[in-house]
Amino acid sequence: MRSTRFRTTRTTVTAAAAAALVLSASLVASAATQHAPDGGAAQAAPEVSAAVGALTWSDEFDGAAGSAPNPANWNQETGAGGWGNNELQNYTSSRDNSALDGNGNLVITARQDGNGGYTSARLTTAGKVEPTFGRVEARIKIPRGQGIWPAFWMLGGQIDSGTPWPDSGEIDIMENVGFEPHMVHGTIHGPGYSGGAGIGAAYTHPQGWSFADDFHTFAVDREPGRITWSVDGNVYQTRTTADVGGNQWVFDQPFFMLLNVAVGGNWPGYPDGTTQFPQQMVVDYVRVYDQG
Repeated sequence: MRSTRFRTTRTTVTAAAAAALVLSASLVASAATQHAPDGGAAQAAPEVSAAVGALTWSDEFDGAAGSAPNPANWNQETGAGGWGNNELQNYTSSRDNSALDGNGNLVITARQDGNGGYTSARLTTAGKVEPTFGRVEARIKIPRGQGIWPAFWMLGGQIDSGTPWPDSGEIDIMENVGFEPHMVHGTIHGPGYSGGAGIGAAYTHPQGWSFADDFHTFAVDREPGRITWSVDGNVYQTRTTADVGGNQWVFDQPFFMLLNVAVGGNWPGYPDGTTQFPQQMVVDYVRVYDQG
């Protein structure tokens, strides 16, 4: 999300281990086209992501319709002010913007208010769930429309103990900008390679369809000195210490997770006459696995 943020200091809390479960990664359905952020080719034909280790934490979003996301897992960040990207939305803790739907999903809703402004929600696991290595994945149906900017991402836990962004690190697992409905992006930001200089690639839907048409599974696998991105089990990029151009690799530390839907901003641009509200990001689950 390319967002400069500051918080009060928090102490990292280790996530409680869930029941052990070993899952194989999704099988690739068909080959996909990848593009680098500058439009050039990324890596060759996608590989199938490897099997993962035991499930160590998850939120399956089971609960009554209209109830809040589990506060043992999620913080709700609130406020406006552009969030470092000239965004338009005001993040709230209202159930109008984030709530369970009663069918095992979390729904984050971006709305246009009666005064021409926008509200949405931004949830984080800071101080509650901060994995280091292993897989982090979520099954999500993203929203659509010009100026709509959904994201599933991570920030280094050190941001809460005095290390500013981007030195604390950022891992964008999935971002979509509404003018590219068929494409999602994965990026890392760190000291010397942040904002528009972030290092990443994009993944194009194998059939060229909009990612908003259905659920998809977005994941990163983290190892010391190495991060691999996949969509629906299709690996589309790997970044290592060799990719940061001699700058510091800051990703071998605890990172917390974020889910949000922004409205407008420097990268996606702003809503126009084609943009319909409300727009919803529907999250089936978020899961963390240890290394296989």
